[in-house]
Amino acid sequence: MASLAFLVVIASGQWLETTIDLRDSTGGLANPRCLTYNSLENTIYVGGESGGCVVVIDGATNEKVARIPTGPKVFALCYNPQENKVYAADYLADSVIIVDGASNRVVANVATDNGPYALCYNPVSNKVYCANLVGRTVTVIDGATNRVVASVQANDNPWALCCNTRDNKVYAANLESDDVTVIDGATDSVLASVCTGVGAHPWALCYNPQDNKVYCANHEAASVTVIDGAGDSVLAVVEAGDFPQALCYASRHDGVYCANKYSDDVTVVDGTTNAVVATVTVGDAPWALGYDSLNAKVYCANYQSADVTVIDGAANVVICTIDVGACPFDLCFNPAQNRMYVANNVSSTVSVIRDSVPSAVKEVRSDEGGVMSDGASVVRAVLFWPRDMTGLPGNSARVPRPALLDATGRRVMCLHPGPNDVSRLAAGVYFIMREGAPNAANVHKVVIQN
Repeated sequence: MASLAFLVVIASGQWLETTIDLRDSTGGLANPRCLTYNSLENTIYVGGESGGCVVVIDGATNEKVARIPTGPKVFALCYNPQENKVYAADYLADSVIIVDGASNRVVANVATDNGPYALCYNPVSNKVYCANLVGRTVTVIDGATNRVVASVQANDNPWALCCNTRDNKVYAANLESDDVTVIDGATDSVLASVCTGVGAHPWALCYNPQDNKVYCANHEAASVTVIDGAGDSVLAVVEAGDFPQALCYASRHDGVYCANKYSDDVTVVDGTTNAVVATVTVGDAPWALGYDSLNAKVYCANYQSADVTVIDGAANVVICTIDVGACPFDLCFNPAQNRMYVANNVSSTVSVIRDSVPSAVKEVRSDEGGVMSDGASVVRAVLFWPRDMTGLPGNSARVPRPALLDATGRRVMCLHPGPNDVSRLAAGVYFIMREGAPNAANVHKVVIQN
């Protein structure tokens, strides 16, 4: 099979590329509320509150390509790149539907406890975790076999999940008991319950791999709790705006962004110092956040004003505001086409925002075993990086050492000239970026297929 590489040249400017209606005969989905991206197939999955299905969108063409039957209310989605599977939490059916990412066919329907509400994937142990809001448990599903391997007792109304990949832990924010349950990813046993320092109604979680910290947004306490990923102790309680609603980690500048629903702003926390470095005014009722790892931009979906605010992750200033559908509920970034997808709950549409001109991605193919003319290639589980990078835009005599980043912008390894063994990495989309390269200039996209 021919290997793939992409040279990405990014132009400035975000714009609404198209709006996808989910209610027609090829969709039939109403009130979308969750999205996930399949990096191997370059497809976007949309779940919602009615319609009994998940709609699949082609990431290259923005066409609806599949309708997957599910139960009535899909409240969460997540993707497993190692197995190329998509997971849909069906809240009313008390189950997780597992979909093959290549064929978009249902391969399993796994029973959970009552009210499956949130999902997260643990790449360290190849497991999917499902927080059951009513059942007060977390169901653990083996990524290879699709079998339930554990049911972990959490506390009152587990609402959000995140994974600490450095220490192989999963965190569950318990909405009504005002604490966070820490689960060992190897044994699926409870390691700790973080209570002191967690405020009223812990609502959202995110993980900072660079500083090994977990962040918990406390909805009714106007604060963000910072938890040490190694020892699970509270490092800081950071003052945020009114009713913190969503979190995301921006890897390029080591910042954590917290959307505050009632104060109509976003609090920016420094990942190293835990200090608030900026407060960015956005639209009405900021509801969800998405990170563009290529261009270091944060997108904020504003529920009441039906628009998306784009924030420069370096300067923490608003770049622009883009009108979308009614009540944007979730965001999902497609790094292959440099697009942000927005699920609009009330208008039952998906808005597609693009950060560049359509011709920004140039695809180059080579035969298996060949060396890419533009500098990078993937052959089976080996990534070849040539010594001579002359001819690339912006190249100089002294070439900065390249780093391999995952789709979130997290550094997974440094590359050296010649063959690099990537067999231990999960299959999916990665990016090569030279140190010091501004924005997304001179970025290579590679698809690893183990």
